[in-house]
Amino acid sequence: MPYRLKQPTNTTGHGRAYEIKHVRDMAEGEKPREKMISEGAGALSLAELLAVVLGVGTKKEEVFSMASRLLREYGEKAIAAQKNPLSIAKELNLPQTKACQIVACFELGRRLFQKKPGGLISIRNASQAFTYLKDMGSLKKEQFRGLYLNNHYQLIHDEVISIGTVDASLVQAREVFRPALEYGASAIIIAHNHPSGVLKSSRADAEITDHLLAAAKILDVEILDHLIIGANKYISII
Repeated sequence: MPYRLKQPTNTTGHGRAYEIKHVRDMAEGEKPREKMISEGAGALSLAELLAVVLGVGTKKEEVFSMASRLLREYGEKAIAAQKNPLSIAKELNLPQTKACQIVACFELGRRLFQKKPGGLISIRNASQAFTYLKDMGSLKKEQFRGLYLNNHYQLIHDEVISIGTVDASLVQAREVFRPALEYGASAIIIAHNHPSGVLKSSRADAEITDHLLAAAKILDVEILDHLIIGANKYISII
């Protein structure tokens, strides 16, 4: 069934596994920087490209292991859309300098190459929302995420709201609706994944949904759907 936005009365202002290696243990031609020089940037995986951006790791974590973990735990689309380095640093236990490097990298890409408004992704039903969020099905940790749409059903922002156990006491309405106000969204699609693969709505899922629907009425921002996502499947609980 297609989503149907109310006429606004007011608009407020790869399921993919990454192989963990240590750069020092790689053959010279396999190291990310050397590989980029010899074969070109197109030959590098996302984890290798991110390792080049990060440059070095920390005393506790080697750079390629770090890059692979970030993509594995946060998700490719989600990390590319994140604009707040403090959120990445907190959620992924990452030094703020590294988080700033990541955000700066993707912000450069957006400014230089992002399509104009006519090229925005349109999400009009649960199936299209799932197609966009499908990579959440391969995440090993629970993730709560929001897709923010304008009144033409176009995606204008994608945010990871929390990582870890999704509980009504932990999902704060202000964190869900802050991006809606910041980006002037007319509607939100919320989603979270079940790493177990069991797609059954829990009491906590229902409490979160009811809580956010009540807040949405006050803020005049619609919640179109709440998806629970597993490996290659989903259910809608709204």
